[in-house]
Amino acid sequence: MTDQISNSPETAETPFHTGFVAIIGRPNVGKSTLMNKLIGQKVSITSKKAQTTRHRINGVLTQDNTQYIFVDTPGFQTKHGGALNRVLNRNVSQALGEVDVVVWVIEAMKFTPQDEAVLKILPRETPVILVINKVDALEKKNDLLPFVQKVSGQFNFAQIIPVSAKNGVQTDVLLKEIKPYLPENPAFFDEDDITDRPTRFLATEIVREKIFRLSGDEVPYGCTVEIEQFQEDGKMYRIAAAILVERDAHKAMLIGKDGERLKRIASESRVDMERLFGCKVFLEVWIKVRQGWADSESSLRKLGYE
Repeated sequence: MTDQISNSPETAETPFHTGFVAIIGRPNVGKSTLMNKLIGQKVSITSKKAQTTRHRINGVLTQDNTQYIFVDTPGFQTKHGGALNRVLNRNVSQALGEVDVVVWVIEAMKFTPQDEAVLKILPRETPVILVINKVDALEKKNDLLPFVQKVSGQFNFAQIIPVSAKNGVQTDVLLKEIKPYLPENPAFFDEDDITDRPTRFLATEIVREKIFRLSGDEVPYGCTVEIEQFQEDGKMYRIAAAILVERDAHKAMLIGKDGERLKRIASESRVDMERLFGCKVFLEVWIKVRQGWADSESSLRKLGYE
């Protein structure tokens, strides 16, 4: 008897697929929340304020024979000028030309002039999946259908998926719809990796998130964070972070009465770092006034803005 080798789909090795997925949209539609929910870990900072995300951050999810590499981009800016926003918008445009799939996030029942600006830069040669976020906030679910019909007529979307990034509603469906568009490739990252960003960068972002969450509307736009010391000491990280602001008034606002706001920023940052890094963290945070940092592209490059 001659042994036979079957080449049927049932016995053939399933090919591996790896691809890049850009998550884009206007500020504050839930892009970072969506990426964090998809990969099951918080790697991109979130707040209710615009321009929370300022860097392209890759979040990695490996499932079975597929590796999704989500590119969380800054919100596309139309309201503010200046060097910082030119850099942020350049990041968005560049990401659109380098990915296999685009996920465009808008907010349920809201289609603003800023959304229209993003619509104009959507690529025609790359599959675009429209994600309608925050459907959990709808009082009348039936109102969603006419909204979907209105928006769907403005572009040839590969798929349209209503989700709640906050609650994880239909995020599993989104993954299934993305998968067929990812090319056959080996994995680019190890199975346990969740981001391509180093720990030092994540520490910076955690401090910046707390500034956004705990301060007034004016301060976050005029500040950034610079890690001045980052050392491993046995099973502990020793981190020194400087918050850079443009004016003395911002410094006073971040310090708060009797230093309470700065203490909260440092304390909550340390707790999140320990949770993410899985070890003890000794964190020092202080504030420096550095005028004009957001208006100089050379200063922005030194601070890690691409």
